[in-house]
Amino acid sequence: MTAPVLISATEAGAMGRIADAAVGWLLSHGQPVFQQINGVILMLAGLTEHLLELPSAWLLAALLAGLGLWRVSAGFALFTLVGLNLVVSMQLWEPMIGTLALVLTSALLALLIGLPVGVLAARQRWIWAVTRPLLDLMQTMPAFVYLIPAVMLFSTGAVPAVLATVIFSMPPVVRLTVLGLEQVPKDLLEAGRSFGCSEGQLLMKVQWPNAQPTVMTGVNQTLMLALSMVVIASMIGGGGLGDVVLRGIQQLNIGLGFEGGLAVVILAVILDRLSQSLSHPPSRPLSTRLRQLWGHP
Repeated sequence: MTAPVLISATEAGAMGRIADAAVGWLLSHGQPVFQQINGVILMLAGLTEHLLELPSAWLLAALLAGLGLWRVSAGFALFTLVGLNLVVSMQLWEPMIGTLALVLTSALLALLIGLPVGVLAARQRWIWAVTRPLLDLMQTMPAFVYLIPAVMLFSTGAVPAVLATVIFSMPPVVRLTVLGLEQVPKDLLEAGRSFGCSEGQLLMKVQWPNAQPTVMTGVNQTLMLALSMVVIASMIGGGGLGDVVLRGIQQLNIGLGFEGGLAVVILAVILDRLSQSLSHPPSRPLSTRLRQLWGHP
């Protein structure tokens, strides 16, 4: 019974040495590249946070409630307004803005990489054959493992938090982009080719509109995974609401942890419903929703 355990330990040690050697090589030869990446991510995260901080808390809450009224429903708009005011009353507005900035930055980078990869993988089977095992690894690797190389390469702070979040949250958008493009009916593709569409026109005018609901589901899942990972990344200095939850755990402060978790839930519901609404047009015009809000038929 001991032999398999010894073999497993030996294999794990060998794989660990390979990983150490790879990170060591990157540290020795990739510093200029890492410095450029560090600067770009800091600039993007800082710009996003600055834009979110420009409006006052009540104005941003009103804007998000108006967006919810237009895209979702009057009930969701009311939830958004009440929920964000609750965050303000708990004095967690600034940590929430920090978390939202990291989530949007991470999700944007994940989408900028994941959407093109998904399109290429759907059109070239060999790319999908190479990409699929990497996505399996990215999805099944424990989230905390991503924090180790990120800290070794970029120290602590927002940059390793964003990079770990990008890796963790990218697979759904790649997979669902491939799935959406593959599910486009063949007769539509044949009809597009018969009308003389080029491959680019076929993608943009036939495949993409039909695949959009599935792709937007991938965008939604990427946002949700980014939010969950950003909270975990507070362990390496990501800040925001994750830091509030982490302090609650460290201090065994149930109230602080509950308030931080409640703010995360409010933010998650708002992001989830708004991103889901982008997969389809509003069911009713904004004027109709406004009349409904004021009790008029």
